[in-house]
Amino acid sequence: MASPEGAAAAKVKLGPRKKKKSKKESKTRSVYANILCEEDDNNPNRQYADNKIKTTKYTVLSFLPKNLFEQFHRFANVYFVFIALLNFVPVVNAFQPELALAPVVFILSVTAIKDLWEDYRRHRSDKEINHMDCLVYSRTERRYVEKFWKEVHVGDFIRLRCNEILPADVLLLSSSDPDRLCHIETATLDGETNLKQRQVVRSFFDLDCDFDPSKYDSVIECEKPNNDLNRFRGYIIHRSGRRDALYKDNLLLRGCTIRNTEEAVGIVIYAGHETKAMLNNNGPRYKRSKLERQMNVDVFWCVIILLVMCSFAAVGHGLWMFQYGDKRPVFDVLSPEGTDLSPVLSAIYLFLTMIIVFQVLIPISLFVSIEIVKICQVYFIHQDAELYDEESDSHLQCRALNITEDLGQMQYIFSDKTGTLTDNKMVFRRCTVAGVEYSHDANARRLAMYQEMDSEEEECPSRGGTLPRRDSVGSHHSVKVVLRSHSTKSHRRTGSRAEAKRASILSKHTAFSSPMEKDITPDPQLMDKVNECGSQMDFMRFHSQPMSQLPSDLGDIMDFFIALTLCNTVVVSSPDQPRHKVRMRFELKSPVKTIEDFIKRFTPSRLTSGSNSSSSSSLTTNRSSTKGCSSMLSSPSADSTLTKLEEEVTAVAVAAHAFSPTPPTYDGKIRNPEGADLRYEAESPDEAALVYAAKAYKCSLVGRLPDQMTVDLPHLGKLNFELLHTLGFDSTRKRMSVVVKHPLTEQITVYTKGADSVIMDLIKSPNTGNSKGKRQKKIIYRTQNYLNQYAADGLRTLCIAKKILSKEEYACWLQRHLEAETAIQGREELLFESALRLETNLQLLGATGIEDRLQDGVPETIDALRKAGLQIWVLTGDKQETAVNIAYACKLLDPEEEILTLNADSMEACSLLLEESLHYIQAKFLCGSAKSFHADFAPFHIYPSPPPPPPPPRHWSSSHAAVHRLGLVIDGRTLAYALDRTLEDKFLAVARSCRSVLCCRSTPLQKSMVVKLVRNKLKVMTLAIGDGANDVSMIQVADVGVGISGQEGMQAVMASDFALPRFRNLQKLLLVHGHWCYSRLANMILYFFYKNAMFVALIFWYQFYCGFSGSAMIDQWYLIFFNLMFSAFPQLITGTLDKDVSAQTLQQLPQLYINGQNSEEYKPYMFWMNMIDAFYQSLVCFFIPYFAYADSDVDLFTWGTPVTTIAVFTILLHLGVETKTWTWMNLLSICFSVALFFTVALCYNASCPTCYSPSNPYWTMQRLLQDPTFYLLCLITPAAALLPRYFYRACQGTIFPSPVQVGRRLDRLPAKNPHGNILSLSGIQTGARPDPERKFSVAKDPRRPREESQRPDASLSVRIELPPEGGVKYTKNSQERLSVG
Repeated sequence: MASPEGAAAAKVKLGPRKKKKSKKESKTRSVYANILCEEDDNNPNRQYADNKIKTTKYTVLSFLPKNLFEQFHRFANVYFVFIALLNFVPVVNAFQPELALAPVVFILSVTAIKDLWEDYRRHRSDKEINHMDCLVYSRTERRYVEKFWKEVHVGDFIRLRCNEILPADVLLLSSSDPDRLCHIETATLDGETNLKQRQVVRSFFDLDCDFDPSKYDSVIECEKPNNDLNRFRGYIIHRSGRRDALYKDNLLLRGCTIRNTEEAVGIVIYAGHETKAMLNNNGPRYKRSKLERQMNVDVFWCVIILLVMCSFAAVGHGLWMFQYGDKRPVFDVLSPEGTDLSPVLSAIYLFLTMIIVFQVLIPISLFVSIEIVKICQVYFIHQDAELYDEESDSHLQCRALNITEDLGQMQYIFSDKTGTLTDNKMVFRRCTVAGVEYSHDANARRLAMYQEMDSEEEECPSRGGTLPRRDSVGSHHSVKVVLRSHSTKSHRRTGSRAEAKRASILSKHTAFSSPMEKDITPDPQLMDKVNECGSQMDFMRFHSQPMSQLPSDLGDIMDFFIALTLCNTVVVSSPDQPRHKVRMRFELKSPVKTIEDFIKRFTPSRLTSGSNSSSSSSLTTNRSSTKGCSSMLSSPSADSTLTKLEEEVTAVAVAAHAFSPTPPTYDGKIRNPEGADLRYEAESPDEAALVYAAKAYKCSLVGRLPDQMTVDLPHLGKLNFELLHTLGFDSTRKRMSVVVKHPLTEQITVYTKGADSVIMDLIKSPNTGNSKGKRQKKIIYRTQNYLNQYAADGLRTLCIAKKILSKEEYACWLQRHLEAETAIQGREELLFESALRLETNLQLLGATGIEDRLQDGVPETIDALRKAGLQIWVLTGDKQETAVNIAYACKLLDPEEEILTLNADSMEACSLLLEESLHYIQAKFLCGSAKSFHADFAPFHIYPSPPPPPPPPRHWSSSHAAVHRLGLVIDGRTLAYALDRTLEDKFLAVARSCRSVLCCRSTPLQKSMVVKLVRNKLKVMTLAIGDGANDVSMIQVADVGVGISGQEGMQAVMASDFALPRFRNLQKLLLVHGHWCYSRLANMILYFFYKNAMFVALIFWYQFYCGFSGSAMIDQWYLIFFNLMFSAFPQLITGTLDKDVSAQTLQQLPQLYINGQNSEEYKPYMFWMNMIDAFYQSLVCFFIPYFAYADSDVDLFTWGTPVTTIAVFTILLHLGVETKTWTWMNLLSICFSVALFFTVALCYNASCPTCYSPSNPYWTMQRLLQDPTFYLLCLITPAAALLPRYFYRACQGTIFPSPVQVGRRLDRLPAKNPHGNILSLSGIQTGARPDPERKFSVAKDPRRPREESQRPDASLSVRIELPPEGGVKYTKNSQERLSVG
């Protein structure tokens, strides 16, 4: 810390330093303390954004032009404004110009008012946030004063208090915590409620007094503002020239909440809109739905029809004028210059006039109506109580407002496994240590109790079981039979709701700490060995014997549990104060400044006999989220490496406490009451499961500091492991490591845990020339066998390993690692390479098997979605055996279907396997027909309709039965080859022929590539669902992205279109709400096109009787306000509330979902059928009144008003025919529209006799209401107009009903026996299989005893082998699944 004179000197240097850094402005930013600047004009921080946020889009002055500019981005609005302005041209105008503007002004005004209201709400929220208080250091008053958030600037010092929300991104410089830590809760950023540790910047760690901002004279160089929450790179330059690296663990982000820290001080780095939280605030996503794209095509056809009608009228008018020759008709209108118009010029003018008259053909209100209906649909989806999850207190979120109808047209579902299909509740099941397997039978029985509790709550017989238990250690007979028999028996690993509720109370917001997860029953044999090992180590320590004399098997066991305890980022807390960590620290000496001093420190002479207190060096630990996409590997800065030594004076007192002998216990409970009361705040469920497992064996993590971890071991008491480095988990390395100094051996030890696929490749090759090497080789072989068994049992596997570093090896690695840490550019890559250099030649300690239990209702949901015709692909990063077993458990794979597994080691092998797989599928399922598998995918459709098209269910059932009784399993390496451009067509041909596809060991990039391949090649609707950051790319690529608000944070939710609490909610979201939304909008759009065409056609027929002059017998008021007033409300009600089939029936008959997949509600021919019907109805509505009033003396409007009235009646009754579900709101809306029409007509005809000369509609409606002919016309004409449509609907519902109509009939039947009703409608017997020849048949879906008791040998699989000679042979195996190698 510098003196005030030094601070004054720093003020002088600010100017030139700013100029010097201006060249680097594009890469980094320099942050100076504002108290060093006397004048604001010279403040180098003034170029940065202040902390005032403004999320509004408009100001008072910019609202009108900016909103209009945005609305004119929609082509339809530009078109209607053009039509309205065209009406101001005297030569071509058809209506009063002011009146013609009314519809456009109304539509633009409604949209503007909606935008204004939304912006006003944002303004109120901004104002509330900007006026929150915080403490900012004042240079003039030399103390902290209260200021509004909006008054904070970059370079200000802020004092933060407990439970206070951070106003900006702040670099932590001081903390009241004795360990210089600050705990924050990041729930507002990523949804994670567990606490995160943040650390004071290294150079401010050893302050003996409170931080004084007036003495600060450092400069911060950091990266430009970005939206990466898990990255912060930079360094702080002190006056002495020394640099200290800055990490993300030094940065407190805006929006987080301070916990467990009375007071902290920091300097603002990013403010306002440059904070990471604001840069991540993208708001709702907007996409164009498939239905909207189809609608735009039909709008284009409406334009074509409009141009044809206008051209026809123009040609007719030209011919009409041409027949008079030189004699001008008396009604001819001269040009503005007083001259006659030629027939050609008259035709051109009339063409423009007719565009104005026929403008209603393009539905101006359609787009606004669709937006209103979609908002209402989203509201009602949110109100569905069945989409609310009480356990997590979360409900459905709709983040994309304009693709609700896409939910009813999905064809492919791509799902993650962990956390999506499973509960992400990791339960420790078994482990193998030093080549010996411990089955944990008692723990299996404990978990079986939860299964029974769940079964009792659901009031259904228990179908689930626990994993098969071994009779003794090392007994593993009949593994294959156990695998398959367990797969076929429903194998449900579902958690108990009651247990989850109790857990939420007990855990007090602690993640991953339910009783099921943490109350682990230890294996007695392993417990005996742990106690024996602890006893021997205690004896050897007491007698100062070297720990190398400990038997290797016992040493591996202790190292195994030490690794489980240390290799994590768990925060220790206590249950009475769940947000307060447990502290344990020893007095430390002055820091060591050089590598040479560090090496001297680790010489054997430093060992103190009987001391269990490790040297605690003050190192920066920079841990990244275990689920993050990038790793941050941390260690001390170059000038503060290993900064502290032990206080040997306290060694005797500490030893007296820690070395107290404790008799061994075998009850499986924690010996230390303090340890028993500890609670662990983990960032991932895997970490929590392993730490609780170690705790069950009395190896408890009791304290964590930035530079040390305290572990309570049996017989040894509390040991302090000096934490030198934490190499965080990332998705590329798939492992995590910690570098510690062992308190007993004083050795530098690397403990590593990670995926078996990577750890086993990093194990040092044993030297078989000695007994130790032979033992290691035996351990590796046995461990690999146990890993295969764990995976076959559906367990998630992790390998545990260690490595002893000599002081020379560590010093060499440390030098390069520190260089990587201080780099700003390419730091992640350098740290990644540094970790790879360290994690080599490991010694295998053992492996663990963790069970990830299935979510409630997952098997039933997948079964229902498959019946709905959806293709389900699971893309997971788990190993193949684990993923396959879970796939059987959740009914993704069926024991009765053949499984095709593709595993290839090269591109050539993958190509050959795909070709032979195609040949096999063609020979087996398609009887030699290979045309579906050509590279050209155009002829292939998921649900093709051969001519003549039979009812969809008939074709669907036969098609799926023929082609899709096959499952495909492919691993990540083979998938990488298959996604190559040269092989992707073959892979897709194989995959689309399979009923289910399971991609294992797939990376996030591969997931998105698979989704993109299927979407683009097959032209199908895709949905991706996941819960973690590794699913974000897949979710964003799909047509509809769904995030699960689970235990892995909110990254997937923030990237999604819809967020669900549980996977089972997907069933109702798609089958019910998706079906309704699609059906409603499709019918509403078709109805819009119909009613506008029908109304315009009335004027078109009249042109034949007025010389195609552009005149209209419909008053311009009726013509202008027809869409806006008289027919607007009923269609909105129907589009929002209409239900073609009830929710119960849609869920009982998932096959009805195929209606949306095949776009049965909106096909191209339906548009033209509606157009034809509209022209027919207009003919009826025009000519019946025409002949009724023929040879009478009525004026134009006395005849035109009945035509208008009849048209309104016909259009509203047409909507009634198309409405599936009548409610009081439907009836009220129709009555309101009729009443509104007559009210407007009566008022207009009574009050405006000469408003728009020469028209004179005075008292027209009043006279018509006294005429019986008018009433007769209003009864006969709509009936005649609607008779064909009504007759067609009646015949369709009785003679050739669609599946949806059959479902609607089912709703009207008594609800005593719904299954019987279904079967009676389909004409089949209960329990019988659906007949593919029937038009519509739905079989009851009971749990058939034959399926429940399916024997393992009933499942067939295909084996495709590549013999050395290069041929291909097929073998069928009744017990083993397909493997391709």
